[in-house]
Amino acid sequence: MSLVLQVGAPVAQFATDAVGFVGDLLGYALAAAVAAGVTALVFRWYFKEQVSKGVAALVGVAAVVAALQFVELGLVIEGNETDIFQLQAVLENVAAISIGIAISLVGWRVGDAFATNVFAVTGVRELEGEVSRVVRSVGRVTAITLPEEVGDIDEHDAVSAERKAEMAGKTLLFPRKLTVEELRGRLATRLKDDYGVGYVDVEIDEDGGVEYLAVGSRMTGIGPTLTPGAAAVAIEADPAATASPGDIVQVWTDTESPERVVTAELRAATDDVTTLAVDAADATTLDATRSYRVVTLPSEPKTEHEFASLLRAAEETMGVVTVRAESPLDGKAVSDVGEIVAAVRPERGTVEAIPHRSRTLIAGDTLYVIARPDGVRRLEAEAQPQTQPSSPAAGE
Repeated sequence: MSLVLQVGAPVAQFATDAVGFVGDLLGYALAAAVAAGVTALVFRWYFKEQVSKGVAALVGVAAVVAALQFVELGLVIEGNETDIFQLQAVLENVAAISIGIAISLVGWRVGDAFATNVFAVTGVRELEGEVSRVVRSVGRVTAITLPEEVGDIDEHDAVSAERKAEMAGKTLLFPRKLTVEELRGRLATRLKDDYGVGYVDVEIDEDGGVEYLAVGSRMTGIGPTLTPGAAAVAIEADPAATASPGDIVQVWTDTESPERVVTAELRAATDDVTTLAVDAADATTLDATRSYRVVTLPSEPKTEHEFASLLRAAEETMGVVTVRAESPLDGKAVSDVGEIVAAVRPERGTVEAIPHRSRTLIAGDTLYVIARPDGVRRLEAEAQPQTQPSSPAAGE
């Protein structure tokens, strides 16, 4: 009987140790899964992208190591001697870390899938992963998938290929019950805010599919507002505090006997650096190595520069469309164009600024319109002759 007790005691102790070891591994696995899952969820919510496997595994292993250190610290506080280099301790630590790496990948997948579906239901605006089919079917959100090919808007600076590659294939989420026009406007605003493009030309069908997408950069700087034959020059000068861009100024030499150098237009002034718009022929008369005096003349700022500054900040752009014979625009009134017509230049004659709404358009008229890029594209199509199918011969 004593022999049985002597043999049974180690077996019972071994079973108790094994159960405790398995329980510890399950605890470490749970800690790794939770840490990796929370990391995947937070990363998807903040960056709208999937966190990499390596990062999730690293966070999961860090949670396991922290738990192991916490256990060792508890033993030290209780006064128990610990030896991390014992074979049993080494095997337990290696097993815990291995389990942590494996379970971290499970937590990574579960956390990312949970974020993709739950955030779609709650109205997150953008996701890299696939949106839940249930959400799409019940119509809780409107999902817009951008085309794989993003074009360029004519007569605008092109957006970089890297930026267009970021937009291609992206899935964006919008609230439900939006009209096509409201959805188009929100999509254009999102692309401008998220990707820094200046103009967006997009066509959306009744089902919410993107039929056409093109983007362009907004023109910046002084160059687009310079008239032909003009140049911008920066000089050392300090204009009056009341001077503003568009004022006509005289540039004088800063000597005992000042001499007038040139008459120019003030464009910008920062500290003692002044930017002027002058005739290209007069640009060489200004020396960048010397200082000048600037005298402001009593004249009002030019309205064309105020218009240019407002147009650069607006969603619309300026387009030029020439009416062709037998086109839908041929014979229409200005009021029927559907866009703002700032001026009309006949084939023979002077430019008519702000034409009357009842003016009839004829072939050869050139329209200067203010519209969004898609509006300009529509007018360009309407200004071209429409080919009509030939009617069948009589008797057929």
